[in-house]
Amino acid sequence: MKVRFRYSKLGKLRWTSQRDMARMWERALRKAAVPVAFTSGFSPRPKLSFGLALPTGCESVAEYLDVEVATSVVAYEVSESLKSHFPAGVGITAAAVVPDGRGSLQQDVTSCAWEIQVPGIEHLALERLVDTALGAQSLPVRRERKGREENDDLRPAVRELTVCVTSEGCCGLRAELSTRPRGVRPSELGRALGIELGPSRRTHQWIETEGSRAEPLEPDAARPELASELAS
Repeated sequence: MKVRFRYSKLGKLRWTSQRDMARMWERALRKAAVPVAFTSGFSPRPKLSFGLALPTGCESVAEYLDVEVATSVVAYEVSESLKSHFPAGVGITAAAVVPDGRGSLQQDVTSCAWEIQVPGIEHLALERLVDTALGAQSLPVRRERKGREENDDLRPAVRELTVCVTSEGCCGLRAELSTRPRGVRPSELGRALGIELGPSRRTHQWIETEGSRAEPLEPDAARPELASELAS
């Protein structure tokens, strides 16, 4: 069976890489004695499948991980046993068994929502900039791909873009950016807009199916009663 976890990555841990996070999870799963399944072969590895990589330096309250386990477990109990084995900044906010036939996180997620601080600019000026960007036919930017820089148009990937007051109380942006055919980082959006962006936080990851959308796991799925419903 496979258990899906939703977790946050905040504070100083935003500077840790995806590989560092994988090691952190492996260590926590081992200390909590979770019966993780391993690959076969000469060098067996725990069967962990992370969602879309978070850019280094960004925070998130909506990160996901699928863990394949060798024996039947109760997702809520596993999540509770893991919490004490993570450093400050990582918090498990939901856990549930993934039904058979569910696609992988990297394949299923179609867009991500971000809250981005924009220091040094007034609210009205930022609103004008957003209106101009949304009305533009294209938002060209230089991006690196496979070791070389290419011209790219970010406009099709910008689904929503609004001015807001961030949770830190400063002027900022709320953006929903597509992950297909290629994901967009907040820093790339800033370059396309021609402004310097401050710290960014991923707030949601969305899966679209038949005209509706939902998150891979709702935050309150950590409740035992809801976790059991998701597992059924």
